[in-house]
Amino acid sequence: MSNIDQYAVYGSPIKHSKSPRIHSLFAQQTGQTLEYNAVLVPAEQFTQQTGNFFEQAGRGLNCTVPLKELAWEYADQLTERATLSKAVNTLIRQEDGSILGDNTDGIGLVTDLIHNHGIELAQKSILILGAGGASRGIIGPLLDQSPTQITVVNRTVSKALTLAEEFSHKGNITGCAYADLSGLSFDMIINATSASLSDDLPPLTEGLLANQGSCYDLAYSNQPTAFVRWGNQQAAAKSLDGLGMLVEQAAEAFYLWRAVRPNTQEVIQLLESERST
Repeated sequence: MSNIDQYAVYGSPIKHSKSPRIHSLFAQQTGQTLEYNAVLVPAEQFTQQTGNFFEQAGRGLNCTVPLKELAWEYADQLTERATLSKAVNTLIRQEDGSILGDNTDGIGLVTDLIHNHGIELAQKSILILGAGGASRGIIGPLLDQSPTQITVVNRTVSKALTLAEEFSHKGNITGCAYADLSGLSFDMIINATSASLSDDLPPLTEGLLANQGSCYDLAYSNQPTAFVRWGNQQAAAKSLDGLGMLVEQAAEAFYLWRAVRPNTQEVIQLLESERST
């Protein structure tokens, strides 16, 4: 392995990943010398490849679908937010050689909403679509912003109820089925399902979005996702995708690895301009 500090993102698929570009921009901006690569790693090869990476003095890894739960199991130690989310997207080799697991997804989302888009979460009602790993990673940081309530809705209602119970000590959170949403409205609706990857929508009804409410899709694409388009049709004050979250969660990982916090605004603006051309 090169003498230059090595970092990587593991996932399957991974070819589409913008993470190498983002971390390269962060490194240039902050004067850091490092290499960051995207590596195709199927789930069954994760433990071996991760072990090899850190044995060869690798400094840190990002992990994406379908490896976040495996990374959670792999880590020697976990931060509080990783413990709660039961998923890890950032592995850090510490001075003693042990591996710390963290989850920067939730703080990336919250930072994008509040600082980049001026969307307040305190005393707001939030609906999260889906009860999988993506939801698990964002609920803790969202509850830390003191919303009036979070509702998790899922096709398999038992998963939503279980997730709500796990986080109930942190704030007002409930789980339900899509049919239970009739007559309700929310200040913020977050799509944490994988529906956008196939340009589909969860089974949403009219009237779910409160007046001046906003929509946010954790997925991102060069074209507006089905959920972003739905938000616009509902007259959302803002209907956004997850590009800003991607950059912000990467910045948090970069900070954990390098103890330097990059300026995310110029990176977000660059990536936005590239996908609009």
